[in-house]
Amino acid sequence: MLRAKKSWRAFALYEVLLGVTVFVVGVLALGRSVENCLNASALSAEDSRIRLILSNRMSEVQATPGVPDPSKEIKITTGYGVVRLVQKTVPANLTESDGTSLVGMRIVTLMAEWTNGGVKQSKTLEFYVYRAG
Repeated sequence: MLRAKKSWRAFALYEVLLGVTVFVVGVLALGRSVENCLNASALSAEDSRIRLILSNRMSEVQATPGVPDPSKEIKITTGYGVVRLVQKTVPANLTESDGTSLVGMRIVTLMAEWTNGGVKQSKTLEFYVYRAG
């Protein structure tokens, strides 16, 4: 009878070790998922910042009178590092359905380039600008 009690205690110890192991695995998995959520949130914030930079520059180009610069480069310091904004403007060479050339239309291309974790990233925005003349 004494022997049965000792083996029952040992069995309880194994149960506790197994329970702790399952708990640790669960906590590690939860920690990993929280880390992934934080990374996704940081990437989303970075993407929003870049979209805002492109949108602001597009508004500046559209609001500025005269023909946009044919080529321009701006470096913008953000909380995520330096963003290089490259602007290129070319004539659109558009024509109407009857063959009439649309003079004054230009295509402006804005390209934002930055580095994230040692990997080069870029985002491009193209839009038309009309300037008479």
